[in-house]
Amino acid sequence: MLVSQILKSKSDDGVVTLPPGTAISRIAEVLSARRIGAVVISPDGKKLAGIVSERDIVREVGRRGGACLTENVDTIMTAKVVSCGRGDKADDVLQKMTDGRFRHIPVVEGDELIGLISIGDVVKARLAELHMEKDALEGMIKGF
Repeated sequence: MLVSQILKSKSDDGVVTLPPGTAISRIAEVLSARRIGAVVISPDGKKLAGIVSERDIVREVGRRGGACLTENVDTIMTAKVVSCGRGDKADDVLQKMTDGRFRHIPVVEGDELIGLISIGDVVKARLAELHMEKDALEGMIKGF
């Protein structure tokens, strides 16, 4: 399965982006209100400047206390973002996520952000694929 197929299966809410310089407390509010695990940091909604996850915020609060929530996201975001393309295979993306120990990966085309997929999206797609393969094998065995 390809990343493009995973993107098609997602509801089209678009990618939640906030600009560099946004307060960490604002990022936390957006994550909570939207019930999402990561926000892409982008000056224009297209160019990828970084990514910050709920884990990044919790880690920083645990390390430095709640005072860090008044700082801007640039201090904790991942600026060297690992991304994938529309034509990448889901298994390869899953391997990148496992190796890098992160749960969200931006999908880019050229220099433009076109989507965001989570490890849950990839696992869901893979399970659907395995279910179809199982049904096909059962059909072959039963002679359907």
